[in-house]
Amino acid sequence: MTGLCRGGFFTSPNFLEDNLRAIEEAHELGAQCLVLVVGGLLPGSKDLILSREKILEGIAAVLPEARKAGVPLAIEPLHPMQAAERACINTLEQALDICDVLGDGIGVAVDAYHVWWDPKLEQQIKRAGKKRILAYHICDWLVPTRDLLNDRGMMGDGVIELEKMRNSIEAAGYSGFHEVEIFSERDWWQRDADEVMRTMKERYLRAS
Repeated sequence: MTGLCRGGFFTSPNFLEDNLRAIEEAHELGAQCLVLVVGGLLPGSKDLILSREKILEGIAAVLPEARKAGVPLAIEPLHPMQAAERACINTLEQALDICDVLGDGIGVAVDAYHVWWDPKLEQQIKRAGKKRILAYHICDWLVPTRDLLNDRGMMGDGVIELEKMRNSIEAAGYSGFHEVEIFSERDWWQRDADEVMRTMKERYLRAS
């Protein structure tokens, strides 16, 4: 099975209860991993460093339960545009630094939409390696982008070098699912489901 999305939001007051429930659900489903959207700034705060420290503490608090349940946790770095409200871990390097601190049972989810711009991307994919790449999400970055959350493109319609990224992921040893994740409120979500699936299959083979 693919990964379960999502746990996370470790800067919110109820993070512990929410994440323990998500770990239980991932275990019951036999999910490949539990994807973590880690959370943005602490409520009422502008302190990015403190918020990242709290995220590390929060992951550390739930990791023992994830290990017991046999559920790997996958930190998903999000594009910096979402640092304030959704995730202030924004690069694979930052996510892997957390993995280095916390040890076994934790890795990363590589989402093309969120990391394509990173000048250290290839280096950090190699650093993550087979052990720590737990999920791979694909879509494309449109120009212009009309909505920063819900205007992702079908593979081949945007500017991401998807074939290059795939090659890096596979060279690092990842052999799991390639999960197509297209949030598209104004376009693909409005289309017939059969058309979407047909196009998705074609584009996966041709453009990613």
